[in-house]
Amino acid sequence: MGKKDKNKKKISGNEKTALKTEKKLNAKQKKELAKLGEDDIENIIAQIEKEEAKKQCIIEKIVAPPSRRINFTLTVHPFKDELIMFGGEFHDGRMTFVYGDMFIYNLNKNEWMIVKVPGAPPPRCGHQAITTAANKGEFWIFGGEFSSPSESQFYHYKDLWVYRFAEKKWIKILRPGGPSARSGHRMVHIKKQLVIFGGFHDNLKDYKYYNDVYIFDLETYMWHKIELSGIPPLPRSGSILLSISENKLLLYGGYSKERIKKDVDKGCIHNDMFLMIPEKHDQTGLKWKWISVKQTGIKLSPRCGISASLIHSNLAYLFGGVFDEENEEELHGIFYNDLLVLDLEKFQWHIVTLNGKKNINTQHRRRKPKKEEQNENEDDNDEEMQEAPSTSINSTVIDDDGIFTVTIGSTQKTTINKKENTYKDMFIPCPRINCGLVVKHNVLYLYGGMFEDGNRQYTLNDFYSLDCRKLDEWRTILRDDLSSQTWYDSSDSSTDNEDTDDSNENDLINMQLDINEK
Repeated sequence: MGKKDKNKKKISGNEKTALKTEKKLNAKQKKELAKLGEDDIENIIAQIEKEEAKKQCIIEKIVAPPSRRINFTLTVHPFKDELIMFGGEFHDGRMTFVYGDMFIYNLNKNEWMIVKVPGAPPPRCGHQAITTAANKGEFWIFGGEFSSPSESQFYHYKDLWVYRFAEKKWIKILRPGGPSARSGHRMVHIKKQLVIFGGFHDNLKDYKYYNDVYIFDLETYMWHKIELSGIPPLPRSGSILLSISENKLLLYGGYSKERIKKDVDKGCIHNDMFLMIPEKHDQTGLKWKWISVKQTGIKLSPRCGISASLIHSNLAYLFGGVFDEENEEELHGIFYNDLLVLDLEKFQWHIVTLNGKKNINTQHRRRKPKKEEQNENEDDNDEEMQEAPSTSINSTVIDDDGIFTVTIGSTQKTTINKKENTYKDMFIPCPRINCGLVVKHNVLYLYGGMFEDGNRQYTLNDFYSLDCRKLDEWRTILRDDLSSQTWYDSSDSSTDNEDTDDSNENDLINMQLDINEK
């Protein structure tokens, strides 16, 4: 007769109860997924990776512009006049589609090319991407999330990938000690390191926000968790993290939420600013400290979902964002389309003023109320605005042979001429959150994003550029026709869910694979 294992850990009554509860919840979830026709999300991802591994040929072909999406990444090629787009998601009111495609936009030819390489990362959104000049050009991505079409399941990644442009090859970097699974984090390249901050993890049962810092050494391929001195920023996702002069990092804003009571959460928009500074005389690159920064200039209205891009080491441009007004019954978002500039030496905010002629895209402009037109004629002797303007999207239905069209452009006061006391109105991309925003050759490029009108979401695939030297006017590269976007309201969704009950769970895997092929 064998002896009992004396080293076996005893389980307390509370732990047994917790394990039983978790087992019941998992069994309940499996039944719910079966009704939806969904497999376990980890199985879906494993199947996608398996199918990717089977591919053997490289495909590069000129295609139409990317489909509507949000929470993608848009980065600049380290050598060529190209922009790289990866991943993202689209929600139509009924289902969510997550993308794993990689597009390359040629700035000179105004052409989009899709690149499909065997062994690519699985689909994701809310990830981060940067490019480096090493090995004839590299494209790095970390983390992000994947959701099932019904959004009943979420999966967060903690994987690190690199794409070698010269070799046309994806490599999954398998090294221990990295950040936990997350999305909404931020990643920057400084010296020969990748620095990752914050993010969140949400599995629909519980959520957690992070304020930790990890460094990946691009020479040794090793992860390091950094313990910084000083008072750290609160945990958050969706912040702005910029690499500035003297090997410093600047952190601004972000979003988090906390549980007030059971099934009641409260969101928090952060508008604080910090510097992450290397310790003096540190030769390892692993000793840093947090310093709180006092902001000056205009008072920036609170917002999250704002996009940012460095113009050079001491100047950054930011666009858009949203402020959510919460009450017990509903959540109303105020979306912005102001272009801001942040002086990274003085930590000073300004509104970017355009000084060019009126844009010819008059069909994108909305008719202003008479009161607003009168206000424009009033004298304004203030040399500097004290608060950034907010813009709430005003959708307009145009009766054009029965076709529903939403006006996607808006105008605002962009230039103040003190001598003449006049304003010039120019086309500005409509309010939005989480757009792609990058700079190449002193030209700012803005792509896509999303705004809400009531209970409906409008996901964009418009594309604009602005010369940062002239600052004359926004140029439209790709116009969006929002009337072509189908939206399913709640009644459509419930009907469709009934039809899905009889579907096979493999249909959703095949659907996601089809999305990647398109």
